[in-house]
Amino acid sequence: MRIATQADIDDVTTTIALAFATDPVWGPALARADGSTAHHLAFWRLFAEGAVPQGMVFRSDDDAAVAVWIPPGGDEMTGDQETALRAVVTDNLDSEVQDAMFALWDRFDANHPDTEPHAYLSLLATRPEHRGHGIAQQIVRDNLVEFDRQGIPTYLESTNPANDHRYERLGFTKVGEFAGFTPGSIVSKMWRPVSS
Repeated sequence: MRIATQADIDDVTTTIALAFATDPVWGPALARADGSTAHHLAFWRLFAEGAVPQGMVFRSDDDAAVAVWIPPGGDEMTGDQETALRAVVTDNLDSEVQDAMFALWDRFDANHPDTEPHAYLSLLATRPEHRGHGIAQQIVRDNLVEFDRQGIPTYLESTNPANDHRYERLGFTKVGEFAGFTPGSIVSKMWRPVSS
C-alpha cells in the first residue's frame, strides 16, 4: 500500500469506475439508456482529483484496490470540481436521471455527520478481478490503526448492503440510513469511534 500521487489519478479513477459500475446505488445512478459507460471515468475522476492532493488516498501496489479518505474538515472536491461534476451529469444523463442524481447528492450532504471531526471514507474500491481477497479491507485496516493512533474517529456510507458486515468487522456500527437512487436501495451510515 502507498499514498496515491497526481501520477496515479488515472489508475485510481479506473479502479473506482470498475468497482462502482455494478454498485446497487451508483450503477443505476450513472446508467444510460444506450448502455454506454464512457462517462463513468469523467465522473469518478473528479473525486480522485479532489482527494489525491489531500494526501489520504491509499492504493495497493498492483492497482487492485483503493481507499479514498477525506481528512477531518476537508472537502471531497473544490467548487470548480463540483461544477465540473454537475456538467458530467447534465451532459451525459437524461433530465429525469439528473434530477434523481442531484437529489441523491443532497441526501448524502444532509446525512453527513457534523458533530465531531472525523476522517471520511468517501470511496473504497476493488477491481472486479481482485474481489474476495481482502485487499481493500487490509488497506482500511491499516488506515484505521493510524487514525486510532491520532485519535481520529471515522465515518463512511455503504451503498452496498452486502459490504456492511465487512465494515462491522472493522469496528464500524450502522448509525442510520437513507434512500439510495432506485426505490428500495439504501445507503447505510456507519461510524467508528477511536479504538484504543
